[in-house]
Amino acid sequence: QVQLVESGGGLVQPGGSLRLSCAFSGSIFSIYSMGWYRQTPGKQRELVATFTRAGNTTYADSMKGRFTISRDTAKNMVYLQMMSLKPEDTAVYYCNAVRAVGSTRYEYWGQGTQVTVSS
Repeated sequence: QVQLVESGGGLVQPGGSLRLSCAFSGSIFSIYSMGWYRQTPGKQRELVATFTRAGNTTYADSMKGRFTISRDTAKNMVYLQMMSLKPEDTAVYYCNAVRAVGSTRYEYWGQGTQVTVSS
């Protein structure tokens, strides 16, 4: 099992910045990817950014250059630095982790943190 707890969401004005944090714990030795997704009402959850244990990082096109995913292995933390925020970035942001046990993949989600971009 992997536990994920997000924090750092809130209300920010357009053009502003926000940093989300995700604390992870549990069977972290078998995690092979972690990342952030977001969801708005009535829409599917979408990729924001992910990285793999091998060091490969992926960003959604609309977030490249504005969002940066990072990790602090010593603290078991993953961050999402968001800059130049737009109203369309308003969503619930979820931390995600995928464990690999042999050929089986297990996916975990945090409870989500609300980000609202509005003046």
